[in-house]
Formats: sequence, C-alpha cells, structure tokens
Amino acid sequence: QVQLVESGGGLVQAGGSLRLSCVVSGRTVGSYTMGWFRQAPGEDREFVVGIGWNTYYADSVKGRFTISRDNAKNTLYLQMNSLKPEDTAVYYCAAIPILSSGDSLSRGADYWGQGTQVTVSS
Repeated sequence: QVQLVESGGGLVQAGGSLRLSCVVSGRTVGSYTMGWFRQAPGEDREFVVGIGWNTYYADSVKGRFTISRDNAKNTLYLQMNSLKPEDTAVYYCAAIPILSSGDSLSRGADYWGQGTQVTVSS
C-alpha cells in the first residue's frame, strides 16, 4: 500500500518562498512518476509539476517552482519561490505506479496525499 504524506504548507507574503515535502511509504520514490497538483477554492484541481525520467512544469509555475526527490529519504520536494497570491491553494502530492515522463502525471494520478494548504497574502 502506497501512502503519501505532505507537509510544509503555511502562510507567506507575496514574493516569499515555501518548501513542500511529501514522504512516500510503500515504494521507493525513484520508481514512480510523482508530482504535485493544487486546488484553489471553487476551482478544479490542476497539475503543477511532474517528475519521472524528466520533469514537466505547468506554464504558470515555470521558473519559480522546482521539484526534486531524495531517494535516500524517500521524499519528494517542491521548492516554491516568488510566490503570488494566485498560488494560494491546497497542494497535493500525487503518483502513478510506473516510471514515465513527467507530463504523464498531468493526465491523472493513482495515489494522492491528503493535501497541505498554501496561502500567499498580497
């Protein structure tokens, strides 16, 4: 059974930074295609970034967000810089149980974390 547990959300001013973490249990983080989605109030859940044998970023976060993974700690990270109020959302760690291209995650995930709230004030 794969479990994903996020942490690191919080309140930050516009222009600030946060780092989200997603601890993976049940499988090694490097064997899956993983990434992040987010959902703002009243909006659909949207793809943010995926990492498999390459990485793929949504245009809205390209150049500001960086995804990485630590295989030794079995943890996925999302470094978010230059945050904007429109980045406010619940952020979800997600995974599909094959190693594929990063953009494959944009079509949906099989495993989800519980979400962590990110709020960016103006």
